[in-house]
Parts: sequence; C-alpha cells; structure tokens
Amino acid sequence: MFGKTATTLSIGAMIASLSSVVLAHEVDLSALPLNDGYTTSSPRVGSVFACQSRFNPNAPGAQRSGSWINEASGTFNLTAKPTVDGAATHVSELDLVLSGRRLTISGNALPDHTTGTFPVSRTDDAYYFDRNPNSIRAHIFQTTLPADPEFSDNVNCVPMGAIGIMLTGAVLFNALDARGDNALAHEILDSCQGHPQRSGLYHYHGQSPCQTDVASETEHSALVGYAFDGFGIYGKRGDGGVELHTGDLDACHGHVGAVQFNGEMRTIYHYHATVDYPYTVSCFRGTVVSVAALAEAPPEGRSRPPRR
Repeated sequence: MFGKTATTLSIGAMIASLSSVVLAHEVDLSALPLNDGYTTSSPRVGSVFACQSRFNPNAPGAQRSGSWINEASGTFNLTAKPTVDGAATHVSELDLVLSGRRLTISGNALPDHTTGTFPVSRTDDAYYFDRNPNSIRAHIFQTTLPADPEFSDNVNCVPMGAIGIMLTGAVLFNALDARGDNALAHEILDSCQGHPQRSGLYHYHGQSPCQTDVASETEHSALVGYAFDGFGIYGKRGDGGVELHTGDLDACHGHVGAVQFNGEMRTIYHYHATVDYPYTVSCFRGTVVSVAALAEAPPEGRSRPPRR
C-alpha cells in the first residue's frame, strides 16, 4: 500500500550508534527550522521519506505566508503564527481492544478536545492567510495492529494521508503539506495544531499541544499514539525527562528504549514527537498495516455501511 522501501542499519547496529548520541540543545520556538522540501527517496535524519516523490507547488493550501516566515534565515516563528479562532466541540469515539497479539483500534477520527471553527470565517484573521473551506466531519475507521510489532531493516515510506492515530482520537499525517513544504510552518492551524482536509478529516502534522503528556516532567513521556506499523508514538521527553529533538533520533524519528507499551514495560523501538521538523514519524520501521476504512460518516439518521 505504501510503496517504496529501503534497507538501513540492523537494530543491533542502531542501538550501538545511539549510545554515542549527544542530546541537542533546547530548540527556539521563535526560530524553528523551516526545512521546506526536506523529502527524500530513502531514510535520512531530518527529512520525510515520502511515498510521493513529486509535489505540485500550486496544490490547495494556504493562500499566503506572513511575517512569521523568515526565508533568509530558513526559519519560522511558531509563537507569532496566527491560529484559527473558535472552540468547537466534538463527540470523539476511540476504542482500543488488545487481544492476544493484536490491537484493534476503531473510532470516528474526531478529537477529544475543542477545535477551531472551520470553514475559516471571513472575520477570522487567519482567513487572510489560509481560507480553509472544509468542515470537520466524522470518519469511520478501524485497523488491527500487531501488539508485538517487529523491527524491520526494510524501511517503508510514509504516505500523504493518515500515518497513525493519536490517543485524542484524531489521526496523524506526516510533516508535509500538499505542496511538499512544512505544513506546521505554512498552513494555518487551530490552537491545537490541527485542521480538516477536503473530506473533513481533522488531523495533526505532529503532537498536538492539546494532548496532555500524563508522565511527570522528570520521566520518559507517555504513549500518545500509534503509527500504522504498530509501534508506539511517545511525547517529547526521553529518559529522565530530557526533551528530545530530531538529532537525537534515527531516520524514522524513533529509537530503542524501555517504555510502557500495551500494558507492560518493554525495551522496544518506538517513535517520538519533537518540536522540530519532521515532528513525528518520517518513515515506518515496521510492517505497515492499512486502515480498513477512513470513510466519511453518513449524516445523522442514516445507517453506516457495514464493516468488512
């Protein structure tokens, strides 16, 4: 389903290489790396190994950028970027059922937090930059992931659609917009860093600031979602509560370590969210499982199509 694969380090070699990693300094949110066009045809730290190799610079997206983008320095100021107004509420559904070696996840892809009001209103200051005309709509989905995902040397690319599900109930996309640029930098999102695409599927391009990390600040971050290869996605902190950044992780934005996973402590490969590009999963380290459905839910009062 996801196309390209590439062969990289074995898990043993990767663990050895991680022992020499020096943790990065704190990232300045007012000068985050822009990294437009950082896509590759094979895994590379700091880039997205995208299944799509060509992008249309005229694809739908934000109409213009503002002063938060500094092309000369190749940075953007996240703290100065406008957000979509509003506090819309949604009825989120998310079910996780662990049975033997399988984890079945189903839901309606709506977040458990408030969102901005979409379509973007003409009276919203965000409208000048990004006139997102899409309404947030429920989407039926179900997927069954391996409860014991296996690390693979054959790394898979990530698609432009959903690459994982976050525990807020909303889906996760990769870091790119439809033009192949940094979505967090260019697209105007709500205060939870999400927005809907054409079918109304609300999604993030990284961990939402509205998702609480339940672990203490001196501990490794808790699980915040699952990639569609079964490996867990964790928050921004590693062992001892140290904040991780892209340079601390491998080409797929993860590493091996001891984490609480599917009800037990395990030393296992896992992904992390970071404040710097590419934010979360940038390629798949495990065997990718397709989503059985991500179809728009029917209007209220009409029956849903049967699941296959």
